Amino acid sequence: MSTLGFNSSRVRLDEENRAFGASLPAGARLLDAGAGDSPYRTHYAHTVYESADFEQVDRAYGETTYVCDLSDIPVEGERFDAVVFSQVMEHLPEPRAVLAELFRVLKPGGRMLYSAPLFYEEHDVPYDFYRYTSYGVRHLMAQAGFTVDRLDWLEGYYGTVAYQLNRMAKYLPTRPAEVAPGLTGWLAAPAVAALRVVAAGGSVVLHRLEVRKKHTASGYPKNFVAIVRKPDPGAL
Repeated sequence: MSTLGFNSSRVRLDEENRAFGASLPAGARLLDAGAGDSPYRTHYAHTVYESADFEQVDRAYGETTYVCDLSDIPVEGERFDAVVFSQVMEHLPEPRAVLAELFRVLKPGGRMLYSAPLFYEEHDVPYDFYRYTSYGVRHLMAQAGFTVDRLDWLEGYYGTVAYQLNRMAKYLPTRPAEVAPGLTGWLAAPAVAALRVVAAGGSVVLHRLEVRKKHTASGYPKNFVAIVRKPDPGAL
């Protein structure tokens, strides 16, 4: 991976999936909902791993168990001990229907790992619909019947700023005519070009700092992560 391609959020996602996988007993049946190319499957090697995805985006996919809409997964109710639902909910036009379906297929007492962006550019278009605050996550999960065991920033503010600086380095124009019309563009273009270089360097530094320290005392995250649970009426 190139230096500018390094993404500390992926490090955090890997950490969350590793920890969630380690919390599951051997032989637990797990659904990776919206699995894509199943990037974290190795953390669930000890489980009975199944995946679901609609496979409509032009991208690589893993060996998907169920090619389907996530609001209509062709399995019986209460099939799974756990669900991974990571970086998916922003792509759903009807997230309530999907959460209700994931609630249906999860066993009572089963847990789900959730993550989705608060701050991110449009991606996997045209299937990109929403961004979610922590309050929105709590509201939607409660509507679906889930209990939120944990809700946290996925990455700290270093990761958020690193992402924005990376986008600045990529998207800021440098041609004078694109910077501004006339003489202003010619005068400002060198400064904008220099700013792109500074942004690229700042992105590298802050992504590396994010891996060393998750700064949450100020700012806001790029993504939220949560562990939610389907209540078990029979539990003490």
